[in-house]
Amino acid sequence: MLKKGFGIFVFCAIFALLVSCSDYQRVMKGKDYDAKFDMALKYYNKKNYYKAFPLFEELMAIYRGTAKAERTYYYYAYCNYYSGDYESAAFDFDNFTRTFPNSEYAEECSFMHANCFYEDSPGYSLDQTNTFKAIEQLQLFADRYPHSSRLPKCNGMIDELRLKLERKDFENATLYYGTTEYKAAIAAYKNLINDYPATLYREEALFMILKSQYLYADKSIESKKQERMEQALAYYNEFVIAFPVSKFGKEAGLLAESLRKKIEKITTDSISLK
Repeated sequence: MLKKGFGIFVFCAIFALLVSCSDYQRVMKGKDYDAKFDMALKYYNKKNYYKAFPLFEELMAIYRGTAKAERTYYYYAYCNYYSGDYESAAFDFDNFTRTFPNSEYAEECSFMHANCFYEDSPGYSLDQTNTFKAIEQLQLFADRYPHSSRLPKCNGMIDELRLKLERKDFENATLYYGTTEYKAAIAAYKNLINDYPATLYREEALFMILKSQYLYADKSIESKKQERMEQALAYYNEFVIAFPVSKFGKEAGLLAESLRKKIEKITTDSISLK
């Protein structure tokens, strides 16, 4: 009985699928455009964007210049978005707001235009062109709709994207440090702090500037050592003023002590030579 019941279930499922496919093809080939829209919306609501998309795409041309064009384009843009084609969706959402500036969906589509770049923003180690575009478009949205209920989400997205850019800059600076390019590392850490004054990496970046300068000075020719070690001490002072209590405090203190001893030795040796 169980096998028989299961067989009937499978037969019914296959039959329903065949009927559904038959209906889809019939509507696709037909000229009843309202039926096409209803079927497109049916598949859209079922999250079957693969089948909804070609129906909306055809209706885009049919309904152009009519009252139905607005909703058709709205769902068409979302089909691209939910299918993961963020580049096309970004264009469509932007074009929607330009074509229908007074639409009830205009604010939503303006936000979604920016959101597409956010979704297409890659990991921090990759090219960040879309991250910069996302931040720019989210800021434009916030300026355009200062009272929008989407602003908290918008601001949170901007913070997340900026943190990604900060991490990329920090990792790039650390890469210079790891390859003993200490002068380049110092410049990169400084740029990070200048570009993002409130960065979460500020404490570590200031410490790494000190550490990089210490190693840079230590490997310098004798005539440059004292000057560069004194600069390292200046960086130490900046660090302890900014972070008097720090997880890097002990190591920073040892570096400063070493610098003072090295400078003292250079001074003593210089006096002895005279």
